[in-house]
Amino acid sequence: MSLKPMQSLRDLFRWKIRTTVIDENGVERVEWESPTRPANPFRLLASLSLIGWGAYLIGFAAWTADAFDFHTLSIQTTKLANHFDVSKTKMTETVTLTLLLRSVGAALFGVFADYFGRKWPLVLNLWILGALQIGSIYARNFNEFLAARALFGLAMGGIYGSASAMALENIPAEARGLMSGIFQQGYSFGYVLAACVNLGVGGSVESWPIGFWVGAGMSFFVGVLRAFFPESKQFIEARKETKGAGTANFRKSFVVMLKKEWKVCLYAIVIMSWFNWFSHSSQDSYTTFMLVGKGLNSAAASRASILMKTGACVGGTIVGYMSQWIGRRRAMVLACIMTCAMIAPWVLPTTEGGLEAGGFMIQFFVQGAWGVVPVYLSEISPPAFRAIFVGLTYQLGNAISAPSTQLINYLSENNFTSGPGGRRVQAYGPVMAIATAIIAAGLAITAAFGPEKKGANFEAAAAATTVQNTTDANAAGPSDLKSATWKTDSKDDGLDDEKKDGSEVDVRVA
Repeated sequence: MSLKPMQSLRDLFRWKIRTTVIDENGVERVEWESPTRPANPFRLLASLSLIGWGAYLIGFAAWTADAFDFHTLSIQTTKLANHFDVSKTKMTETVTLTLLLRSVGAALFGVFADYFGRKWPLVLNLWILGALQIGSIYARNFNEFLAARALFGLAMGGIYGSASAMALENIPAEARGLMSGIFQQGYSFGYVLAACVNLGVGGSVESWPIGFWVGAGMSFFVGVLRAFFPESKQFIEARKETKGAGTANFRKSFVVMLKKEWKVCLYAIVIMSWFNWFSHSSQDSYTTFMLVGKGLNSAAASRASILMKTGACVGGTIVGYMSQWIGRRRAMVLACIMTCAMIAPWVLPTTEGGLEAGGFMIQFFVQGAWGVVPVYLSEISPPAFRAIFVGLTYQLGNAISAPSTQLINYLSENNFTSGPGGRRVQAYGPVMAIATAIIAAGLAITAAFGPEKKGANFEAAAAATTVQNTTDANAAGPSDLKSATWKTDSKDDGLDDEKKDGSEVDVRVA
């Protein structure tokens, strides 16, 4: 895929949408099409097969369990800080370390998933995640807890790529926008479940291990479900074609992919760093903000957090669905603009109801933009390396954004503003508002200049153990046709002119 930033920016303001089609022979071409209203969502849901539904639900459950395990800590930052007798900023070092190490886990388990299949790497990953949740409970001091969370970060990083590949590989193309939006909200759903557990156990400092036990149980249970579900049909069929020529071909294909697609890989890391700053800056410290800055009690703060993430679930689903109509990047940019409009009602209210309404609306649009991410990354990824590309770029973005929560806590604790009744409180509200506005603008600009491959066919991908040659198609014989790469117009593969026939330009083998 070629990156043409100015062409991408112009595309954003054209009503017609650039789409990518890959036929049954693996030949890819770019076409223009007028946006069509997405089909009835209930008809789209009905278009999934039983196997498709099973794979999707298990992938969603894995992502939800992953998010629950992570948010069990961020929601209980104040409790844990009191338990280990450290500051809230010190406690957020555990979040920073977790985010930094997730990229290592994403690389490790992503390679396993693309080489060995979607099944057993994900099962092992989930069980390790559950074991490390239990290990966190038995930490005797802050340093032991920090070490347990570092290992937890390694395991957590492997879930997203494998789970999203499993969930979306069996989805019909026209249903991907809707199902991507729903899938991404497994993260928000995990937050809601963690907040519900926190609300149920009360505000006692010593209640914090209960959430960790629940998270461990979820991870083990989803791992068992995945163990009883069959391997991905696409992976099995593609792997048969390689006849076990495995490791050497995998390495060669990976090197070829990096040489050809390094710009796309770099772009994906940059945009995912913006996305992760976007979510962490607007949600991780929000419970602390309501407790410290607005004077709410633990129960009220938990209720507001639950409603905030309910908005995220709704927004991610709706914006993901709409991206099937207006395009992936356009949906992201509009969601970022609306996020900026919601900042004031998000941080200024002083009542529980006002904070709940503002939190609902801002997370509607923050996670609305996020709802496009799974399908967007899957569509721009090199097809044979979907699990590692999606997982690794997502988690490298996470690593870059790792200091976000700690930075916001540090700035908030060292600056002050007026709270309810005129009392002096830590400046969580202003810091979060300024950070979110800057990040939303950066994300919108990055997306505006990025590529789009809406409609790319997942089913035509070869396995990662199939070597992808880059020879000229004109020099290739019939047997080499599937592994060749070519363009019929070497001067311009960007389709600057809408009148060009899509079947005559930017044609290549996936």
